[in-house]
Amino acid sequence: MSDSFDPNTLDVSADHVIAGCRVARGGAEVPVLRPSDHAGIGVIRDAGEAIVDEAVRAADVALRSSGWASANPLERAAVLRRWADLVEARRIELARLESATSTRPIAETLARDVIRAAGAIRYFAEFADKIEGTVVGTGPDDTCMVVAEPYGIVASITAWNFPLINAVWKSAPALAAGNAVVLKPSELTPFSAARLAELAVEAGLPAGLFNVVQGLGATTGSALVRHPLVRKVTFTGSTATGARIMADAAATGTKPVTLELGGKSPQLVLEDVRDLGPVATHVANGFLANAGQVCTAGSRLIVPRRRADELIERVAGLAAARRPGPTWEDGSTLSPIVSERQAQRIERLLAETLAAGAEVVTGGRRVSTRNAGATFEPTILRNVGEDSVGFREEFFGPVLAVYPYDDEEQGIAMANHPLYALAASVYTDDARKALAVPRRIEAGTVWINTHGRQPGYGHPQGGFNHSGFGKEMGRAGLESFVRRKTLWHSHG
Repeated sequence: MSDSFDPNTLDVSADHVIAGCRVARGGAEVPVLRPSDHAGIGVIRDAGEAIVDEAVRAADVALRSSGWASANPLERAAVLRRWADLVEARRIELARLESATSTRPIAETLARDVIRAAGAIRYFAEFADKIEGTVVGTGPDDTCMVVAEPYGIVASITAWNFPLINAVWKSAPALAAGNAVVLKPSELTPFSAARLAELAVEAGLPAGLFNVVQGLGATTGSALVRHPLVRKVTFTGSTATGARIMADAAATGTKPVTLELGGKSPQLVLEDVRDLGPVATHVANGFLANAGQVCTAGSRLIVPRRRADELIERVAGLAAARRPGPTWEDGSTLSPIVSERQAQRIERLLAETLAAGAEVVTGGRRVSTRNAGATFEPTILRNVGEDSVGFREEFFGPVLAVYPYDDEEQGIAMANHPLYALAASVYTDDARKALAVPRRIEAGTVWINTHGRQPGYGHPQGGFNHSGFGKEMGRAGLESFVRRKTLWHSHG
């Protein structure tokens, strides 16, 4: 049975969600376009300072009146489990909403995005009663305890590439730990976050603990981060925007920030690999998933020189089999670029990289489709110099740069980027090297004989250097939403 659907039949609403209610007020109207065909879906209203203040104060009232922060953690867990059940029960509705209004194909949203979102909520629900403290050794007349407390109000700002999953990764652990959340989704993909918040209230979350404000980063996002009642900020997006968020977070008094930012993730193939067939599959998936619009995209292939041509040929063949098409059409396997602006940016970066001496092996142009949306050919480049923009900046599109090396030490050195350190992968048949080489690569995650986040919720994600700091998912993802307090009792 086909999973295709008509996107024009969807009930799409782009209101803010404050204290459990839809709010249509705000400032300037911002049009929202479907990436697949650039058809208008509707508009959002830029929340700005007034609506942001209303949402944050609603969160403050909800925290005080509901007792959520001090509630029995088993009660918080029960609410989150009901929330996950509702997300799963509305799987088709959420998957279609996500596909029609983002770059995610319907086959992916049905089989992965919604299911993994519900799974992540359940994962953090089970952690709610496992936020533990410690008793520190003292003399007999004293007792010292270290306890965990929620921050209070968390400002969450999400990227456009995996809207539903990004929203869950930031909201579920924060709520499980006893916080309230005010979430600003990307203005390019604003819809699923609002529906997610409504389902949370339907599941029994006290109204006001999960609010959604729509709008632009420079106005609504900045106002949210700068709000004096916000105690913690978490953001996923570009490195440049991350730097601005850090400045905003310091404007009204320092507050902790978790940032997952850009990457130029290497895929390092070692000399000992015997069969390049499986490697080619992982390499292709690593740079083509969501058309390369993934922070951890494996955009740099580092391969022994004598085997480079063979691997490039294999990867190019797999890339050529990708089928462009609208995200609501079953069988589409090459995602559209999220916007015309982003497509033009890819073209500009590519032109500058080629002008600096790089060569196109395959691709390099837009795909001609029956839709008005921008789709880019899978592109493989050679001779991308380290002084070119193609090395320094992420394309955030389906572009792979190939770097042949002559010995293993050179290959490892090439894997370490001077700026970014989000993720990497190493392909090897040698069990010893499978453990030794990843330790020499500076990256928050190193996959071995695969590339890309694997199923499961216990492994944290986050980068170093210009790729950000702090972790999401796993126990570390939960810990980022609590602060530790020392209690010293002198009773002698």
